[in-house]
Parts: sequence; structure tokens; C-alpha cells
Amino acid sequence: MSQEQSHLMLPSDSAWLALEQPDNPMTITVMLRVDGLTASRFREFLNVYWASWQRFHYRPVWRAPAWYWQADPTFNCARHLDVVQDRFNQTELKHWVSTRLNDPLPLYRPLWKFWLAPNAEGGAALLLRIHHCYADGLSLLGVFDQLCPSSPRQYPALYGAPELPKLGQWMETAQQWLGSMLPQSGAADMPGGGAGSAQKQVSKAVHNGARIVHKISEFLIEQEETPSDLKQPLLGRRSCSWSAPVELERFRKIAKATHTTINDVLLACVAAAVRPKLGMTPEQLNDAVMHAAVPVDIRVQMPKGIKPEAGELGNCFGTVFVPLPVDGESAPERLFRVKHETRKLKKSIQPGLSWGLTACAPLLPEVGRKPLADLFFRKASAVVSNVRGTPETRYLAGCAIKEQMFWVPQAGDIGLGVSVVSYADQVQFGVVADEAVLMAPDEFLDDCLSELAQLSGES
Repeated sequence: MSQEQSHLMLPSDSAWLALEQPDNPMTITVMLRVDGLTASRFREFLNVYWASWQRFHYRPVWRAPAWYWQADPTFNCARHLDVVQDRFNQTELKHWVSTRLNDPLPLYRPLWKFWLAPNAEGGAALLLRIHHCYADGLSLLGVFDQLCPSSPRQYPALYGAPELPKLGQWMETAQQWLGSMLPQSGAADMPGGGAGSAQKQVSKAVHNGARIVHKISEFLIEQEETPSDLKQPLLGRRSCSWSAPVELERFRKIAKATHTTINDVLLACVAAAVRPKLGMTPEQLNDAVMHAAVPVDIRVQMPKGIKPEAGELGNCFGTVFVPLPVDGESAPERLFRVKHETRKLKKSIQPGLSWGLTACAPLLPEVGRKPLADLFFRKASAVVSNVRGTPETRYLAGCAIKEQMFWVPQAGDIGLGVSVVSYADQVQFGVVADEAVLMAPDEFLDDCLSELAQLSGES
């Protein structure tokens, strides 16, 4: 394989290969309901538009001591699409999607695949599974944003991206950026010359290094989860479900009336749904500690060099661990406690720090990766991801996208993932769970919607 067809992966991308486990693959699943999409239309879409991102021609390959992107010399979009002619009803579709979640992707090809069920009840169902090393949710959203115009008569105007090696510049810029996140000592920055100046520079480096160690220590010793039914050894079998669309305006009205944010309302709904799944008595709930790992986009803060260009794929998010008020006795109490916690975290360096720690995973020997994952992800019982889609309806291959849904992977021993997607002024909740921690995803979604009804003042 020539140098042009193979290059080193960035640590922030290869981290998701280093952290995955056999019973917990790091794959993102996306489902679109697309009115009238046929197999022939979608095959043309794949070959012309999707394949214009060169990364989708590559597969990850391990060559000690690092992961590489290697071009597939036999790449063909046809190998990444299955067309299923079944006329799925809603219940059958949920079972079919859950089954696909548990299918392994072949390692000898690029790690992504589409399934199209054009005859599904309610409109064609298009399913994508893709490994997290290719992109995060926002990157994928950016791809679909470019490829799916707002009119059925429009064609994508700008799309695609080359796959270029950029590890050297990325590493240097990432180190400088992570160091700059911490406040600097005024004394260390005083101008001077000679030996005195050198001594001050050494003092400054020691001081900043101590601050980094202190911040990492604070992050790692943060209070851990209370044992619950959500913290069980994983079985490696997952099932998923999704709610009916809810008008985004309902969330806006609650947020405006309570001086909170839509994100606060969403997290409060998740807290209410988690509460009965913990398997705790009311007395145990009073002392329970439970966090949601919430991905946070950090592209705005990133400097040029590690910040992806427009349309470029990659992973650029950190994680905050939001305490969920599972002991809250009422919907308003849970909402205002979520607001209090999220306000504190907005000023935290936790997202950038967690991004840096995650990117360290592929740099560790194999024996050190699981302890890092355990340290990092034992702080949460669920991953809760909120993705904002476009406010208007978009069109794929000239066909209207009626719904968007996705399911996030859960690293470490986390077995529950909750997704919240807003699109075309509607919101949907999705859940994916290992069967060891949650056997009835639909009940969880019902509890989310019940909390929303209480916050809306509905009986």
C-alpha cells in the first residue's frame, strides 16, 4: 500500500477504536424516514454524493503502535448497501433496527453500511451504521446538511472532502490549545532577560503543569455513581426504540415560562425516566448519585490546526457529567436542579479536558486503555446526546425527509444511551440499551413524555 493510500489517524478519531469493547462497539446509528425513496435513487445518491467524502473509502488498520487510515483498493458503494423489501409495520421496524444494531460490520471494508427498507409502513426507512472513528454526530449532520437541500428541485451545491494527513500540525496545535485553557500566572508572564528570565519560564512551566495535574485530579476523583440496576455487566445485546414526534414549540414554551433552556427541559425528562429504572427504594434515592455523560461540541473553542474545515469529518467534542436529580419529588424540582447543574458546567473546562483525556487512549499500551475507560466512564450510567437538526424539511435525492433519529454508542460499562433529535420543528426521543440494564425501551420513552406533559401542566 503506497503512502498516498495510507496515513496515521488523529488520536481524537482513533480513540473510539481504542476504547471499544467486544460487547460494546463504538458505532453511531442513524435512521431517516424518507418519503418515496427508491433503491435506484439512493444508489445514485451514494455513488455521486456520499462517496465524494474520501474518508468513506478508507478503513482503519492497526499497525503497531498506531491506527492508520488505509484506502480500500476494491471500494464499491454497492458493498455498503442492503435493500430490504419487507413491508415493516412500526413494531416490526423497531425489531429490525434493533437487530441491525447488533450486526458486526466487516473489518475488511470501510466501517459503515446503509440499509434501505423502501416499503416500510409510513415511508421508506434508511438506516446507517458507522464507526465513531469516522465522525461524531455533528460531523455526520454536516454531511447530510450539505447533501440534503431544502427543496426537492435543488441539487447539492458544495459537498465532499479529501482525506489528507495532518497529524503533525494537529498534535502541536492540540498541545498548545490544551495548555492555554488553564489560567496563567501573572508573575510568570513578566518580561525579563538572562538567567532570571529562564528561571521564570521554568517556574511558569512547573506552575502550569501543577495546575493541569490538579484539574485532572479533580476530574477523576469526582463523586462516582451509586450502584443501581443501570450498572450491570453488559450482555452485548442491544435493543432500541424511538418516540413519536413532539412539537418543538412545547419545549420552547416550558423553557420560556421557567427561565430555563430547551436542553434543561430535555435532561429533566430523562431524569424522570431514569428514576424508576434504578431499582431503588425512596430512601435509597435520597442519597443516590447518578450522572449523564453529555457530549458537548467544542469546535468553537478550537484553534485553526485542530478545528476541522467546513465539511471535514472528525471527532471534536468533549463530555460533561451532569448530575441527574433522580431523588427529585416533582417535575419542577427536577427541572430547576438540572438548570443549576448545567449553569455550573457551562463555565467548566471539563469538555476540553475530557476531549484531551479521550484522545490519550490510543497513545496508551493496550493494558492501560481499559483502566482509562473505567476511570472516565464509571462516572455515568447513561449517555444523553442532543442534536439540533435543521428547522426546515430537507430532501434526500429529491425525497422529503420526514423524520431523523440516531442512537449513540456508550463507552466503558455504560449500557444506556438516550438521544434527542430536533428536526423540522419537531423533537423525538430515542433510546438504545443493553438488555442487561433495560429490557423495555418503550416504557422509558413513555416516562420521558409523561414528564414533558407534567411540565406542560397537562393532566
